Parts: sequence; C-alpha cells; structure tokens
Amino acid sequence: MNKLCLTKLRLWRAGFVPAALILSTAIAVQGQYMRSPLVMTSTNNASGNAVVVFRLNTEGTPSLELAQTLVTGGKGGASTNAGIVQFRGELGAVANYGSNTVSQLLREGEAIAIGSTIPLAPECTMPDSVALTGDHLFVVGANCAESHAWPRGFVDGPVVSLSDPSAAQIAVGESWAAVTFSSGSLLQLPLKQEGGVLNGTSTAIPLPSNADMVPLGEAFWGNLLGFTPAHSPDSFAVVDENGRVNAVVGPTPAYPVNAPCWVAKGGGNLWYTGNSPGQAISIFFSDSQGGVFYKSVPLPGSPTDITVSPDGKWLAAIYSAGGNAYVAVFSIDSYGDLTQVATSTAAGVAAFSGVAFSE
Repeated sequence: MNKLCLTKLRLWRAGFVPAALILSTAIAVQGQYMRSPLVMTSTNNASGNAVVVFRLNTEGTPSLELAQTLVTGGKGGASTNAGIVQFRGELGAVANYGSNTVSQLLREGEAIAIGSTIPLAPECTMPDSVALTGDHLFVVGANCAESHAWPRGFVDGPVVSLSDPSAAQIAVGESWAAVTFSSGSLLQLPLKQEGGVLNGTSTAIPLPSNADMVPLGEAFWGNLLGFTPAHSPDSFAVVDENGRVNAVVGPTPAYPVNAPCWVAKGGGNLWYTGNSPGQAISIFFSDSQGGVFYKSVPLPGSPTDITVSPDGKWLAAIYSAGGNAYVAVFSIDSYGDLTQVATSTAAGVAAFSGVAFSE
C-alpha cells in the first residue's frame, strides 16, 4: 500500500472511532426514552398492601399486561380517597394507610422496585393520599397534613393538624396545597414559598351551596385548583389562590345518577373526572372563572381514580366490575377526546386504590 492510501486509511479509522462512539451513545440515549409506559395501582389490602404494575405495550394495537406485584411491607385499608399512589420522574410513593407509613417506589429500567419506608410525623395516622413535587413529598391522613424532603423522606416543614378525619385527597400547586374532605369542605394550605413546604397554617375555603356536597378528587393547573363536589348539582369547580370559587354544572341528571368524583388534569384547559355512579369519564373545559361540561365517555364499571400520563397521550382509570378490579387505558387525541384502547385482565383483587403512570 502506498503512503497516500495508508494516510487516508489512518484518517478514516481515526474518524470512525468517535463517530461510532457518538452513534452508540445516541442509541443508548434513545433506548432510555423508548422504555414502556408502566401503570401502577395498589391493592390497598388491610392485611398487606401491594403495588400492582401493568406494562402498556404501545406498538401496534395497545395492550396491558401484568408485569409485577410488589409487597410494600405495610397495610392498606383506605377508603373514599384518591391519589394514594403517585409517580414523578424516576421516583414514586404509595401510602400504607394501616401502617402509618409511605413506601418509596423506584423506576429501574422496565421495572418498579420498592425503596425506603417513610414514617409519618409523630402522632399522625392513616395516610390516604400523597402528592409529589420536585423536592417534596406531601401526605394527608386522618389527622395531619405534612411535607417531607424528597427523596430522603424526613419531615421538613410544620405539620398541619386536622380536626376532620375525612380527608380524601391532597394536591399541590405553585404557592398553595389543598385538601378535600368528603364531609363537605375544602382546606387551603399555603406553602412557605413557591415550590416549598407547608407553612403550618390552613384556611377553610367557603363553598357555595350548589357545590359543597362531598368534595373528593382534585388537581392543579398551575395555581388554579379543580375539584369535584361530587354529590352537588354543580359537580365540578375551580378555585384560585385567593379562594374564589367558580362552580360548573355537571352531567345531568345529577347525583345519584351522575357524580364526577375523581380528577385528572389534561392538556390545555381540559379536566377529566371519574364519574363513579355514571360509570364514565366525564370531561370538562375551564378557564380561571368557570367552565363547561363537555361529555361523558362510558366505562364498563365504576371508576375509583384516574390519571393522565406525563406526555399527555394516555389516560388510565381503575374501576371495579363483577367483583374484580381492572385498569382501563384510553388514548387522548389532539382535541382531548378519549378512545379506550386497552384493559387489564382480572388480577384477583376486588378493588384497586390510586393509579399512576411512569414513562
């Protein structure tokens, strides 16, 4: 081989190695984002809680397959609640109502693992709902609302004592958190700073008479709260940080035929609600001063919690029918409409509690 050809060969080899490294790195990075969406729920069993994980296969016709059942080491037993399971990024949390603890969840590739066990603050009991922000875990139970450093788990803010044991859900916005109570009230819990911990105070938000019966599910859109006074004629409402409530008439006839109970925030000004007696997902549009009921999409059973995937493409609902619990997944189109695309098989559980996505 002459010197000119040898020089070209060396140059080609020198350029090939970095190019190969770049290509392999790109493939590895792409692989991280190609992992399957996982849908998690809890058995909420009073004698031993477990997290049930389903894998959403999105290639071709979507399907749900049972992937894991993970014993948390704690006890369940919560009722009339939502948000007992949450996931954000690579970490999640599930409350163990009967053990006064929260179990940390970790995403590891295509699987979920149980992490550390987080005890509640002293004297706090029966956690039935959790919420996650970038740096904090929020928990509400029978007598307390509290914030914990995340993911380390220690209590990192003042504990708010509650006199009403009927807390249904806790949710967190930009400058305030909210707790719904099935007895008929809504509590505002300010944060010390935006994205911070609870500041230790609370204020009851007065609810109008047409929207004050059995507040249950809730979710934030920035600093605007949407919640469901489920047994009221106006069965959806939005609340701003100043406590101004604007109620929205829900599907008719109202309770007991229809009752939007559980809430998940969709894209833009869309809100999805689990309509338990109506066996449907009821959809609302809103702005900061009110909204309108759009339509209901039927389910084959009564939903007990719902969630939207981080990418906004999927909605999961847990429901019970014929003595078994199921997970149904809907695709969400560009207009916010839903199409049911996959349903889990029966997992030997009568009812699930809480539902969350990991992508």
